[in-house]
Amino acid sequence: MKKAVGFVVTILVVVAILGGYYFFSQKHKADAQKGEVTEVQKLINKDLEKDYPETPREVVKVYNRIITAYYDGEYDDKEFDKLTDQALLLLDDDLKAENPKETYVKNLTDEIAEYKEEKKTISRASVCDSNDVKYTNDKGDEIAYVTASYFIKAGNSYEDTDEMYVLRKDEDGKWKILVYYQIEPAQSEDD
Repeated sequence: MKKAVGFVVTILVVVAILGGYYFFSQKHKADAQKGEVTEVQKLINKDLEKDYPETPREVVKVYNRIITAYYDGEYDDKEFDKLTDQALLLLDDDLKAENPKETYVKNLTDEIAEYKEEKKTISRASVCDSNDVKYTNDKGDEIAYVTASYFIKAGNSYEDTDEMYVLRKDEDGKWKILVYYQIEPAQSEDD
């Protein structure tokens, strides 16, 4: 009888230990999942009013993060709207006047749909070095030229795209994207 009681107690102890382990591991996993913040959430939570990027290059880097997030498509409609608001904070007033939010969203959603249809994804986005940013003055405005490169996977192939971002310093001293356009990729000396 003592052996039977000892056996039952041993079984109960093992079950309690395994049950406790399972409970705590599931709780830890749930806590870890709650703590996971997606790139979209990081961008949405970034306070660009108080913590605006200081250099033209940094502005383009944040904009690239937003662009990459757009094309990843890992967001709901509310997050998309907030992400768009963040992108618009980086744009110059003249660019926003030519492309109000409704137009910006329409063009963007069309382009995202086209990317999905063609099975394109942005594999990598990079910005030129600080030494390569060109500065000039135009009619009293401070202007900066920043080149960004995108490595895009399209189905089973890859393509490089380069964009020139022209930024203007506003009256608050913040660099804002005035215009951007596609350029020919820079040729290396080996080409």
